[in-house]
Amino acid sequence: MATGFIALHSKWLLILCLAAAPALAQEVTFVGPFGDKGAVIAVGGGPPKGLRVGQSFQGITLISVEKDTATVEIGGKRSVLRRGQTYSTAGSSDRGSVTLSAGPGGHYVVDGQVNGGTMRFVVDTGATLIALPASDARRLGIDYRKGELSSTQTAAGPTAAWRVRLESVRVGGIELNNIEAIVIEQGLPIWLLGMSFLNRVEMRQEAGRMTMIKRF
Repeated sequence: MATGFIALHSKWLLILCLAAAPALAQEVTFVGPFGDKGAVIAVGGGPPKGLRVGQSFQGITLISVEKDTATVEIGGKRSVLRRGQTYSTAGSSDRGSVTLSAGPGGHYVVDGQVNGGTMRFVVDTGATLIALPASDARRLGIDYRKGELSSTQTAAGPTAAWRVRLESVRVGGIELNNIEAIVIEQGLPIWLLGMSFLNRVEMRQEAGRMTMIKRF
């Protein structure tokens, strides 16, 4: 009788199991631009696939393309990828994540968003705070001179710096709010993704790749 029950209801049991199963993680790499309005991507380590803006492939939609970046949407979330960068949805839906590939010199460079504006970061575990040039702070409308004044050492020597709070910082699928940062007046050409952000993520590094998963 038990065997007959299972045979009779096996179709519905299979449907219920599939519905309850968690969504598999997806991983996409932006290989490079494809013409004026397209991009070549690789999904899950598979062969490269050319997409036009607005097209989808395996649940990944290409939103826009610029010279060295592509914006993709996965599961309703958008991420800006730099050429050669890999983004992963690994982790639970409540804990965003991003996977980066090491660039020249072993550095990890990633495009992200700060207060809604797109920025490029270098991951720097030696930096206590997120650090940004004063020119970018002005562009974002950050009145950094109202922050706490201090000084810091750069390659060009000591320079003035101000502590500020960033409303939101997004890297891949990770978005954090109210993050402490330091605005450096001179001598800093690029943003540094420092420990005020990195302390709130788990970092796993292996074979030239780094995965960050949101902790809280």
